[in-house]
Amino acid sequence: MPTFHAIVWLDRSEAHVILFDREHIAAQKIKSRSHHKATGGHTGSHQGSGRGDSASGHHSPAGGHASHDETYYHSIAEALKGVHEILVTGPAQAKDEFKAHCARHDKAIDQAIVGVVTSDHPSDGQLVAMAKQYFLKHDKMNGQA
Repeated sequence: MPTFHAIVWLDRSEAHVILFDREHIAAQKIKSRSHHKATGGHTGSHQGSGRGDSASGHHSPAGGHASHDETYYHSIAEALKGVHEILVTGPAQAKDEFKAHCARHDKAIDQAIVGVVTSDHPSDGQLVAMAKQYFLKHDKMNGQA
């Protein structure tokens, strides 16, 4: 469905991708295939030790190192191909990890992302309403209303 707008709600286990225009809505769920949970803590610091993300202090909320599921994020980006404006939302860090993934691997999607906002677990109907309100304000600010 070629469309101008999309909203993506995601956490690390599931994404809701909703494409819409004035007359149509198409929703898709994408599940992460990763079963890795970054749990447990560790003592000491890896700062400055040159060990990838741990050197810059990226940790999961549970205390272990963050796990990024690049295949999952790529699947979400594929579902958004051709969309002109994308709003990304979700409750925690996955939305920011997805944005960073797009900046590295899916430049067209990264350029289409117009906002990243925190939200809890809204229904698909609430997501569409949130997106319509957001895009109305965004389009007015850019002189496209």
